[in-house]
Amino acid sequence: MLDIKKRFLSLVLLPVASITLLAGAANAETLKTKNFKVTITRNCPEGYVVCNNVTYVGRNLKTGQSIRLRGRTIHTVGADGVTPSRFLGYQFRNREYIYQVTADNRLLVYNGKKLILQEQGVLIN
Repeated sequence: MLDIKKRFLSLVLLPVASITLLAGAANAETLKTKNFKVTITRNCPEGYVVCNNVTYVGRNLKTGQSIRLRGRTIHTVGADGVTPSRFLGYQFRNREYIYQVTADNRLLVYNGKKLILQEQGVLIN
């Protein structure tokens, strides 16, 4: 009897797990600049305008070094001062460094408020 329950659960849960994995993959995009390849994955359900669970995986194309960060989407704010409006991109923090990937495909890195890197890129997927 226990084996039947296990088999039933695996048959029911396998499609759900597959759909969840495919949905996550559909929310990923990769930006390639002159020196970096950055993959952004939105880990929020489809349809969410604001997402505070976004993953950044950046790789330096010259050195091969990589970094993984967690961040959020950034937006302008509507006339009511609360409602998110136009999508601006993504923002990630690593101590005093702020990484931004903009809606117009630019990679920006700040040390505090000082811009230390700016590269235009293209989406490759």
